[in-house]
Amino acid sequence: MDHPRRDPRESAHDLSDCIVRIATDQDEAAFDTLFRHFAPRLKSYFTRRGGDPAMAEEITQETMVLLWKNAAQFDPSKASPATWIFTIARNLGIDRLRRAKRPSFDPNDPAFIPDAEEPPDRQFERAEAERRVRDVMDTLSANEKSVLMLSFYENQSHGEIAERLGLPVGTVKSRIRLAFGKLRAALDAQTGAAQ
Repeated sequence: MDHPRRDPRESAHDLSDCIVRIATDQDEAAFDTLFRHFAPRLKSYFTRRGGDPAMAEEITQETMVLLWKNAAQFDPSKASPATWIFTIARNLGIDRLRRAKRPSFDPNDPAFIPDAEEPPDRQFERAEAERRVRDVMDTLSANEKSVLMLSFYENQSHGEIAERLGLPVGTVKSRIRLAFGKLRAALDAQTGAAQ
Protein backbone atom coordinates (compact mmCIF):
# COMPACT_ATOMS: atom_id res chain seq x y z
CA MET A 1 0.00 0.00 0.00
CA ASP A 2 1.41 3.35 -1.03
CA HIS A 3 1.58 6.06 1.58
CA PRO A 4 0.96 9.54 0.23
CA ARG A 5 4.05 11.74 0.47
CA ARG A 6 3.59 14.84 2.52
CA ASP A 7 4.42 18.18 1.05
CA PRO A 8 7.75 19.31 2.66
CA ARG A 9 6.33 22.81 3.10
CA GLU A 10 3.38 21.39 4.99
CA SER A 11 5.77 19.42 7.17
CA ALA A 12 7.82 22.56 7.89
CA HIS A 13 4.58 24.39 8.62
CA ASP A 14 3.53 21.63 11.04
CA LEU A 15 6.93 21.79 12.75
CA SER A 16 6.66 25.58 13.00
CA ASP A 17 3.27 25.16 14.61
CA CYS A 18 4.80 22.77 17.13
CA ILE A 19 7.41 25.37 18.11
CA VAL A 20 4.70 28.03 18.45
CA ARG A 21 2.64 25.70 20.65
CA ILE A 22 5.66 25.10 22.86
CA ALA A 23 6.24 28.85 23.15
CA THR A 24 2.63 29.73 23.91
CA ASP A 25 1.27 26.68 25.75
CA GLN A 26 4.33 24.68 26.89
CA ASP A 27 2.76 21.90 24.78
CA GLU A 28 4.55 18.64 25.64
CA ALA A 29 2.95 16.74 22.74
CA ALA A 30 4.35 19.32 20.32
CA PHE A 31 7.75 18.97 21.97
CA ASP A 32 7.53 15.18 21.65
CA THR A 33 6.78 15.56 17.93
CA LEU A 34 9.81 17.81 17.46
CA PHE A 35 12.01 15.56 19.56
CA ARG A 36 11.07 12.46 17.57
CA HIS A 37 11.64 14.34 14.32
CA PHE A 38 14.91 16.14 15.11
CA ALA A 39 16.78 14.08 17.73
CA PRO A 40 17.87 11.31 15.32
CA ARG A 41 18.83 13.89 12.70
CA LEU A 42 20.89 15.90 15.17
CA LYS A 43 22.70 12.81 16.47
CA SER A 44 23.46 11.73 12.92
CA TYR A 45 24.66 15.24 12.03
CA PHE A 46 27.25 15.23 14.81
CA THR A 47 28.42 11.63 14.44
CA ARG A 48 28.93 12.14 10.67
CA ARG A 49 31.19 15.05 11.52
CA GLY A 50 33.43 12.91 13.68
CA GLY A 51 31.76 13.36 17.04
CA ASP A 52 31.48 10.37 19.31
CA PRO A 53 27.93 9.09 19.97
CA ALA A 54 27.94 10.20 23.62
CA MET A 55 28.88 13.77 22.65
CA ALA A 56 26.26 13.74 19.87
CA GLU A 57 23.65 12.59 22.38
CA GLU A 58 24.61 15.32 24.87
CA ILE A 59 24.47 18.09 22.27
CA THR A 60 21.14 16.76 21.03
CA GLN A 61 19.74 16.84 24.56
CA GLU A 62 21.09 20.35 25.16
CA THR A 63 19.63 21.50 21.84
CA MET A 64 16.20 20.17 22.70
CA VAL A 65 16.33 21.80 26.15
CA LEU A 66 17.19 25.13 24.52
CA LEU A 67 14.40 24.62 22.01
CA TRP A 68 11.96 24.21 24.92
CA LYS A 69 13.31 27.25 26.78
CA ASN A 70 13.72 29.55 23.76
CA ALA A 71 10.78 28.54 21.59
CA ALA A 72 9.39 32.07 21.85
CA GLN A 73 12.46 33.35 19.99
CA PHE A 74 11.64 31.31 16.89
CA ASP A 75 10.54 33.46 13.95
CA PRO A 76 9.19 31.40 11.04
CA SER A 77 9.65 34.39 8.72
CA LYS A 78 13.42 34.30 9.31
CA ALA A 79 14.19 30.57 9.33
CA SER A 80 12.63 27.18 8.92
CA PRO A 81 12.31 25.01 12.03
CA ALA A 82 15.17 22.80 10.81
CA THR A 83 17.46 25.77 10.16
CA TRP A 84 16.69 27.28 13.56
CA ILE A 85 17.16 24.02 15.48
CA PHE A 86 20.33 23.03 13.62
CA THR A 87 21.76 26.51 14.24
CA ILE A 88 21.20 26.03 17.97
CA ALA A 89 22.88 22.61 17.75
CA ARG A 90 25.79 23.89 15.66
CA ASN A 91 26.42 26.73 18.13
CA LEU A 92 26.36 24.30 21.05
CA GLY A 93 28.85 22.09 19.19
CA ILE A 94 31.15 25.05 18.56
CA ASP A 95 30.93 26.09 22.23
CA ARG A 96 31.81 22.56 23.28
CA LEU A 97 34.86 22.51 20.97
CA ARG A 98 36.04 25.84 22.33
CA ARG A 99 35.74 24.62 25.91
CA ALA A 100 37.65 21.45 25.02
CA LYS A 101 40.48 23.47 23.45
CA ARG A 102 40.94 25.74 26.46
CA PRO A 103 44.10 24.96 28.35
CA SER A 104 43.66 23.73 31.87
CA PHE A 105 44.66 26.00 34.74
CA ASP A 106 48.23 25.49 35.89
CA PRO A 107 48.97 27.41 39.11
CA ASN A 108 52.71 27.13 38.40
CA ASP A 109 52.37 28.89 35.05
CA PRO A 110 54.60 31.99 35.15
CA ALA A 111 51.65 34.07 33.97
CA PHE A 112 49.97 33.43 37.33
CA ILE A 113 52.97 34.27 39.49
CA PRO A 114 52.63 37.80 40.86
CA ASP A 115 55.05 40.38 39.55
CA ALA A 116 57.77 41.63 41.82
CA GLU A 117 56.96 44.91 43.54
CA GLU A 118 57.51 47.92 41.33
CA PRO A 119 60.58 50.03 42.16
CA PRO A 120 59.78 53.30 43.98
CA ASP A 121 60.72 55.51 41.02
CA ARG A 122 58.33 53.63 38.72
CA GLN A 123 55.60 53.76 41.39
CA PHE A 124 56.06 57.53 41.54
CA GLU A 125 55.99 57.90 37.74
CA ARG A 126 52.84 55.80 37.50
CA ALA A 127 51.15 57.76 40.30
CA GLU A 128 52.10 61.04 38.57
CA ALA A 129 50.74 59.84 35.24
CA GLU A 130 47.49 58.75 36.92
CA ARG A 131 47.23 62.14 38.66
CA ARG A 132 47.75 63.98 35.34
CA VAL A 133 45.06 61.87 33.67
CA ARG A 134 42.64 62.53 36.56
CA ASP A 135 43.35 66.26 36.40
CA VAL A 136 42.72 66.38 32.66
CA MET A 137 39.62 64.18 32.99
CA ASP A 138 38.22 66.76 35.42
CA THR A 139 38.45 69.41 32.67
CA LEU A 140 36.27 67.39 30.28
CA SER A 141 32.52 67.85 30.06
CA ALA A 142 30.30 65.38 31.91
CA ASN A 143 29.35 63.70 28.60
CA GLU A 144 32.97 63.34 27.51
CA LYS A 145 34.08 62.09 30.90
CA SER A 146 31.27 59.53 31.16
CA VAL A 147 31.98 57.91 27.77
CA LEU A 148 35.71 57.67 28.53
CA MET A 149 35.06 56.22 31.99
CA LEU A 150 32.65 53.63 30.62
CA SER A 151 34.92 52.74 27.71
CA PHE A 152 38.37 52.68 29.30
CA TYR A 153 37.75 52.14 33.01
CA GLU A 154 34.70 49.85 32.87
CA ASN A 155 35.72 48.19 29.55
CA GLN A 156 32.23 48.49 28.07
CA SER A 157 31.70 48.13 24.34
CA HIS A 158 30.35 50.98 22.25
CA GLY A 159 27.03 49.14 22.04
CA GLU A 160 26.83 48.73 25.82
CA ILE A 161 27.63 52.40 26.36
CA ALA A 162 25.02 53.43 23.80
CA GLU A 163 22.40 51.30 25.52
CA ARG A 164 23.34 52.56 28.97
CA LEU A 165 23.30 56.24 27.95
CA GLY A 166 20.38 55.95 25.53
CA LEU A 167 22.46 57.20 22.60
CA PRO A 168 23.09 55.95 19.07
CA VAL A 169 26.32 53.95 18.72
CA GLY A 170 27.67 56.50 16.22
CA THR A 171 27.24 59.29 18.78
CA VAL A 172 29.07 57.23 21.40
CA LYS A 173 31.97 56.59 18.99
CA SER A 174 32.17 60.30 18.11
CA ARG A 175 32.12 61.36 21.76
CA ILE A 176 34.85 58.87 22.66
CA ARG A 177 37.03 59.98 19.75
CA LEU A 178 36.57 63.70 20.55
CA ALA A 179 37.06 63.23 24.30
CA PHE A 180 40.13 61.07 23.74
CA GLY A 181 41.53 63.72 21.39
CA LYS A 182 41.03 66.43 24.04
CA LEU A 183 42.57 64.19 26.68
CA ARG A 184 45.60 63.46 24.50
CA ALA A 185 46.07 67.14 23.57
CA ALA A 186 45.88 68.23 27.21
CA LEU A 187 48.33 65.54 28.32
CA ASP A 188 50.71 66.41 25.48
CA ALA A 189 50.49 70.09 26.50
CA GLN A 190 51.27 69.17 30.13
CA THR A 191 54.20 67.00 29.08
CA GLY A 192 55.54 69.72 26.77
CA ALA A 193 55.21 72.37 29.49
CA ALA A 194 56.97 70.14 32.03
CA GLN A 195 60.02 69.62 29.81
